[in-house]
Amino acid sequence: MTYDIIIVGAGSAGCVLANRLSANGNRRVLLLEAGPPDWHPLIHMPAGIARLANNRRLNWNYRTEPQAQLNGRTLWWPRGKTLGGSSSINAMCYVRGVAGDYDRWAQATGDARWSWEQVLPWFLRSEDNTRGADSFHGTGGPLGVNDLRHHNPLSGVFIESAVSAGFARNDDFNGADQQGFGLYQVTQRDGARCSAAAAYLRPVRDRPNLEVRTGVLVARVAMAQGRAVGVQLHGSDTLIEGGEVILAGGAVNTPQLLMLSGIGPADHLREHGIAVQADQPEVGANLQDHLDICTLDGSTQRITYDHLNELAAGWRFLRHRNGPGTSNIAEAGGFVRSRLAMDERCDLQFHFVPALLDDHGRHRLPGYGYTVHACYLHPRSRGTLRLRSANPAQPIAIHANYLGDAEGHDLARMIEAARLSRELLSQPAFAPFRGAPVFPERKITSDAEYLDFIRRKAETIYHPAGSCRMGSDARAPLDSELRVRGVQNLRVVDASVMPNLPTGNTNAPVIMIAEQASAMILNETKSAQPLSQ
Repeated sequence: MTYDIIIVGAGSAGCVLANRLSANGNRRVLLLEAGPPDWHPLIHMPAGIARLANNRRLNWNYRTEPQAQLNGRTLWWPRGKTLGGSSSINAMCYVRGVAGDYDRWAQATGDARWSWEQVLPWFLRSEDNTRGADSFHGTGGPLGVNDLRHHNPLSGVFIESAVSAGFARNDDFNGADQQGFGLYQVTQRDGARCSAAAAYLRPVRDRPNLEVRTGVLVARVAMAQGRAVGVQLHGSDTLIEGGEVILAGGAVNTPQLLMLSGIGPADHLREHGIAVQADQPEVGANLQDHLDICTLDGSTQRITYDHLNELAAGWRFLRHRNGPGTSNIAEAGGFVRSRLAMDERCDLQFHFVPALLDDHGRHRLPGYGYTVHACYLHPRSRGTLRLRSANPAQPIAIHANYLGDAEGHDLARMIEAARLSRELLSQPAFAPFRGAPVFPERKITSDAEYLDFIRRKAETIYHPAGSCRMGSDARAPLDSELRVRGVQNLRVVDASVMPNLPTGNTNAPVIMIAEQASAMILNETKSAQPLSQ
């Protein structure tokens, strides 16, 4: 069977594309996903993320190569492997970034459509915010954006602590000013997770011109005379033909599939016996991520989520859609423009978790406590993805290169992030709850001690991007309409297209990218308004 459009990857971008591109019943659209359907009940109960970390059916469970600046450690990179992709297993924080991020994208691409003024309507179009519509928020869109129905008392303590430390209170990180501390808004509807699959795919699954297949791994994009003509599945010789192929596998999987298809650094492809279709040296380059450092203290009061009655929380969620089962766990946070900030944007982000969180929650610590995540938002370090072999089932090698910039720029900001985390937890508001320090294990004050702590304990906060960037220069793998240079009928739509990381979480920006890309594909680029919801 021949399809007009084949979408590879049913994550945040893929679900948006499937919805928008199949709205016209004249186009046959095929959506392919390597993982299973999003049936697991813990996907839909927000607090279920605590139990999803080790679920290998729903998670690609990648690991980086040993990181030279992090004591040779290999870091765990969870990525969603189910309908909805990482939006089905993330902490649901709805954060767009700031105007300066997108104005820089517009400059990098030479295309004003990626400027803040022109991407904001796509954010608004996607959004159904329970606070109502205004100049910064939309209603009636597919993506539910809600205030938390439940938050732990310690999340409020954390906000009070930030205020006493001299930072502003902020009730809307997506409003006129990002700076300050408050509770995150989350991608939920009626207390349940509103993943991209729930928002965009579930309402249109019965369209006769949309086919969704799960449990299928794409081995390569089929090429003929410089154009994509379809895809071949792993373990099959059958070619699925398509008029246009769109890769939406994310910042790790998309560059791997491009290279397996002969699009990438020519010498590297030849090393693995792959015929070169297009020499693209920067496919798999420009890899960026937000490195994160966690500061943990014990709690003298047993009010944290460390020993939550999961059965009671689950029952309350199912019956009433409220209580701790609706919590995203990372309830509060903030954005800071530190003394080391290089431009007008905030450079540090914080997430507060009212529980002891070590090794992504996979290492359960005894007792009760709370955690402050802190990350530097604009890293200069760049990593690289490279094939291990021509086998599509073998994970790609992730050379993340954390803290690898020669000037030590990123490291200085991470030290500042760790220092501010300790300052926040040292405020009087935490006095009634403060137990012994957990990580770092004792009070530290010198840069050398903070450096040792970061090298031992820093981890990803799950924002890989940039590995197939769009740009106006000839070396950029994509043009500003996300078309792969040197190949016809092939586009990329996911976090890999970002020239630089946004100032915050990446899920909302990926959904925006897919909204705009859909319009580009449909040649309806004048406004976000003409396409029906």
